[in-house]
Amino acid sequence: MIAPLPRPVESNITINDTTLRDGEQTAGVAFTDREKLAIARALDAAGVPEMEIGIPAMGEHEVVLINEICRSVRRARTMVWARMAERDIVAALRCRADIVHLSVPVSDIQITHKLQRDRAWVLDTIRACVTRVADRGLAVSVGFEDASRADAGFVAAAATLAQACGAVRVRYADTLGLLDPFETQRRIAALRAEVDIGIEIHAHNDLGLATANTLAALAAGATHASTTVNGLGERAGNAAMEEVVMALRHVYGVECGVATAEIPAISALVARASGRPTAAGKAIVGDAVFAHESGIHVDGLLKDRRNYENFAPEELGRTHRLVLGKHSGSAAVIERYARMGLAIEPEHVPVLLQHIRDHVMSTKCEPSAAELTRFLLDARGGAEPVPMARA
Repeated sequence: MIAPLPRPVESNITINDTTLRDGEQTAGVAFTDREKLAIARALDAAGVPEMEIGIPAMGEHEVVLINEICRSVRRARTMVWARMAERDIVAALRCRADIVHLSVPVSDIQITHKLQRDRAWVLDTIRACVTRVADRGLAVSVGFEDASRADAGFVAAAATLAQACGAVRVRYADTLGLLDPFETQRRIAALRAEVDIGIEIHAHNDLGLATANTLAALAAGATHASTTVNGLGERAGNAAMEEVVMALRHVYGVECGVATAEIPAISALVARASGRPTAAGKAIVGDAVFAHESGIHVDGLLKDRRNYENFAPEELGRTHRLVLGKHSGSAAVIERYARMGLAIEPEHVPVLLQHIRDHVMSTKCEPSAAELTRFLLDARGGAEPVPMARA
């Protein structure tokens, strides 16, 4: 028997979905008010425990919409995003959100070349802004932009100060998506040793490692995972909510309280609203992820689904699909014709396979039921196919 995987991740992981904030920052994406409300309600109904819903400093309309989203959400905690600047904080304090997230760059390159400030200014700003908002009785999260390029000692000092000023959480942002899982785990473990408050990992996907880095951070002691539906976000996007939730369940045995059967519908909703259709092979939600064609795979699947399914598609409200194509084998052909209610003789299977392969090579499409019937008619020399006997 294969030894079970280690379970280092704590069971109280919180998904903080930022589709409505960072997801909408995807270049070219702009949700309508109705779409944002629909996405928020869908995430809430599915049990996503927390969501980042907007940037109040964008203006009066955004503040009104944020407050409408807050009223419409029944269970999830809501968060708004703000810079550590007077205008942003004033706007954030006008919102009904449960958490105010205050963001500040912590890498020397951004402190110097973006803010034209120094480290002392960053610490002074954290002290003033966090204290101000916390004194209003609000939960404060502090975001460390570009933390993955920052000096680790300075990040630790900033986190310790944030905790002392009343912050309930710090967010470690791999803003440029440059970390790997091993370095992520090392850095979050070091930060975990410095503070007792929550740690949120905010991973970008520039190297295709956002989900892996998120899991590594959670294994190292992070308590919150920042995600987006379908992995939307700046440039290559963020860690995909559906991937993180399912990986936590199947790699670490951790449940996040999300109703996974609702995920495909939420994915489709976000894909329509964003104008970004999901790729067929996109993990968890792609059209093809439960499709099987290879003869060896289909034969094994028909004998026992566990041969080629790591988890049941029913967890996502889906079913597997057997595709007839160039790589199909006898088992798939027999199974498909049986589902059509037609009996086929063993000697006809090779002929049918050749028809199917020729069809797929010329059309790039799976044959329809009518075409399969025609192939069988041809294989039988024009004789009508024989319906299968009913049990």
